[in-house]
Amino acid sequence: MSTHPNLLSIENSLLIVVDLQTKLSVAMPEAEAELMTANARSLVEAAGLLSIPVLLTEQYPQGLGSTDTSITDLLSEDTLIFDKTGFSCCAADGFTDTVANTDRKQVILIGQEAHVCVLQTALELLHLGYQVHVVEDAICSRKAEHKFYALQRMQQQNATITNYESVLFEWVKDSTRPEFKKISGLLR
Repeated sequence: MSTHPNLLSIENSLLIVVDLQTKLSVAMPEAEAELMTANARSLVEAAGLLSIPVLLTEQYPQGLGSTDTSITDLLSEDTLIFDKTGFSCCAADGFTDTVANTDRKQVILIGQEAHVCVLQTALELLHLGYQVHVVEDAICSRKAEHKFYALQRMQQQNATITNYESVLFEWVKDSTRPEFKKISGLLR
């Protein structure tokens, strides 16, 4: 059966966790940061269950610290973490080559901040020919209006704005899939 090319597939997906660092998260509105982190955990866990590659970036980790341990505890030991000082993930040494080497064209972005690192990464990846899916309930900005306009701008540039449940259901596609029960347990 042929499906719509914008529906996510396990075989073509790559999950990128953008700067989900604890010291950065405390600068976000508390409820938004908690929602972002919880939904990011669900996506990272599902990616692990479905063997979908995950890449992480950390913005200036010397000052902002490392990725939230509730995320890193779910990752395999071979998950690559890219340190960066540029705001786009594409500015990190080796990042674009690593993305290209996965041979996957559907990039799912989660993390912070929506109007800075997520936005710049989305636009760069779109420019490089990737299909970019931004998970609106797994990204955050310090100000709600910054997130709102960043999502609007990314959508105007042909990024797909989605939510974590849609991603999970697109990945499993069918309730008879063996992983469905575990993944449905990740929904709140």
